[in-house]
Amino acid sequence: MASISRRWRGAAARNAQGGRIRGGSTISQQTAKNAFLFQGGGYVRKAFEAYFTVLIEALWGKRRIMEVYLNIAETGIGTYGANAGAIRYFNHDASRLSPTEAGRIAAVLPLPKKRAAIDPHGFVRKHGNTLSRRVSVVRNNGLDSCLRT
Repeated sequence: MASISRRWRGAAARNAQGGRIRGGSTISQQTAKNAFLFQGGGYVRKAFEAYFTVLIEALWGKRRIMEVYLNIAETGIGTYGANAGAIRYFNHDASRLSPTEAGRIAAVLPLPKKRAAIDPHGFVRKHGNTLSRRVSVVRNNGLDSCLRT
C-alpha cells in the first residue's frame, strides 16, 4: 500500500506543477480498475480501486496480476488484451510479437483510443522504440521471469 500512496503523491506533485495531467496507477491498480470497476474518474472509484488493489496484491502473485492485466487492458477501440491487439495491429498472435511490435502495443496503453500501434508518430514511436530497446535488458536480467512458464 505504501507504493500506491507514494505513486499518487508523485503524480499529484507533477500535476500541481501544470502541464499534461498524469496518473500514478500501478499495474495492480489498473488491473483492479479494469477488472472490477467502472471507467472514469472520481474519488469514490479511486477508493474502491485502492481496496481491490490491496486484495489483488494479497491474493494474486505478480504473474497472475500481469496475466490478468495483459488479457483485459484496452489496446484499441473495442480491442481488449495484448493478444487481441497483436491480431488487430500485426495480424498474428501475441506470442509472435517482435520487440518493436510489443513496444508499440505497450506505448498505446496509456491512451489506446487516441493512439495507434500501426505507423506510429510522436510519443508512440519514441516510447515504443525505447521500450523495444529495453526488451534485451529485461531478458538478460531475468526480469521477465514472471511471464515465463
